[in-house]
Amino acid sequence: MGAADVVPGVSGGTIAFISGIYEELITSINNVNVSLLNTLRKEGIKAFWTKLNGNFLLALLLGIGISVLSLAKLISWLMENKPVPLWSFFFGLVVASIILVGKEIKKWNLAAIIILILGATIAFYITKLPPSENSASLPYLFLSGALAICAMILPGISGAFILVLLGSYKTVLDAVHERDLKIVITVGLGAIFGLLSFAKLLKWMFTHYKNLTLALLTGFILGSLNKIWPWKEVLETKMFGEKIIAIKEQNISPFSFDGDPQLISAIILALLGFSLIFILEKLAAKK
Repeated sequence: MGAADVVPGVSGGTIAFISGIYEELITSINNVNVSLLNTLRKEGIKAFWTKLNGNFLLALLLGIGISVLSLAKLISWLMENKPVPLWSFFFGLVVASIILVGKEIKKWNLAAIIILILGATIAFYITKLPPSENSASLPYLFLSGALAICAMILPGISGAFILVLLGSYKTVLDAVHERDLKIVITVGLGAIFGLLSFAKLLKWMFTHYKNLTLALLTGFILGSLNKIWPWKEVLETKMFGEKIIAIKEQNISPFSFDGDPQLISAIILALLGFSLIFILEKLAAKK
């Protein structure tokens, strides 16, 4: 999940879903409330930790944290120097995710189809939005963290891409690289606030409208494919600090690509990403 969340266009929520931990994650987040503090005060740490599902959350957060800290620099380098192979790998991964999440929809009817199309349209529209100017204001970074975490736990909508749209991605990534605790803590507090608020809505949706919720999430993942198509033509760029960022792109055929399309390595990595999802799903099913 941490590796996926670093890449603008890929959602950690997708990884959580296909690895079979998504609903447990949403339920565990919803356990964090005032009654949890009462449990700690009246019944002690053991009861508190059990009600929190502490072992699960600790393992998950450690995995995400280690992955983000160790892979942020590598992912940044790959995005700048090896974009086609990187996006090909994630494209294969996301295509496989659509199949797996779609399989969970137990009843296909008109409502499910409409919701799926709506989800795909929303995600596609988000991928077409231009990024904002880079901002380092702490209140703005708090808001960015809150909105990005909501996207991160939605399969198909990338939290990192939301940070790009809000103009906070470079600030946050640089803060992680440089261990700028003030910015990291501000974004982290915003993320906690957003996570606790949004998880309640997701839990309610899964409880009352599970089939339609799954259709919506499948649509989100489908619509996100536009962002991660490996071969793009840059139509417009803009300076963000000292960096030139593409703010308008269009997807093109690899045969129309200006430069080496790296077609063989792209196909191999796309198949690898596609296969990895089914391997993860098989492992999750066994456990």
